[in-house]
Amino acid sequence: MSRTLVIGDIHGGFKALIQVLDRAKVTRQDRLIFLGDYVDGWSETPELLSYLIQLKEERDCIFIRGNHDDLVLGWFKTGNSNPKWLQHGGDSTIKAYETVNPTLKNLHHRFLENLTNYHIDSQNRLFLHAGFANMHGPASEFHSNTVYWDRTLWEMALAMDTSLTPSDPTYPDRLKLFNEIYIGHTPTTRIGETKPMNLANLWNIDTGAAFKGPISLVDIDSKQVWQSDPVYELYPEEIGRN
Repeated sequence: MSRTLVIGDIHGGFKALIQVLDRAKVTRQDRLIFLGDYVDGWSETPELLSYLIQLKEERDCIFIRGNHDDLVLGWFKTGNSNPKWLQHGGDSTIKAYETVNPTLKNLHHRFLENLTNYHIDSQNRLFLHAGFANMHGPASEFHSNTVYWDRTLWEMALAMDTSLTPSDPTYPDRLKLFNEIYIGHTPTTRIGETKPMNLANLWNIDTGAAFKGPISLVDIDSKQVWQSDPVYELYPEEIGRN
């Protein structure tokens, strides 16, 4: 039977992605929805992107754009970098591409260029990297990059009274737009959680792979969770971002 599986932030942790896909026993019948941030962090961004391109040819996959993916795309286009990006994983990406041939780099460029900003499935479930601020949903955002930078949706959910239901007058209108919302971007490890978190109808699947956490994968129907080892343990010779 086919499943719909959502995968959180990866940040160049190719070994960890292979591990979690293996642990979940992913087959060609499964649909894979990746929530973005494939790049910046661990050393295997080129290997990871090549694998995702191959995976897209073989499987039913949806690739959401993350903020780091957009930053790397900008570097591919212009060659320019900035200190803040370099400090938050960009330096590892630049180093990783020092030995990558131009043809392969161009292939990765096109992959990042063709990522989607968000996806809404037939059951009115929303998938995006970060969040949205507009009360009418992500399609109404004035700036398209909001969907891969916004943290207010997650911060709102964290601050909510857990007893609220959609029928309560103070229940956030943004959450009423979709049956479920799946995001990454803000690691759950920031508040001491190493597994995906569910608040109201919002699921955060970023479990800190860029830092000391694992990559997480969730079956969105059964809500079963699979995780890699903490990614830094698979790259013992590297210093993770923290």
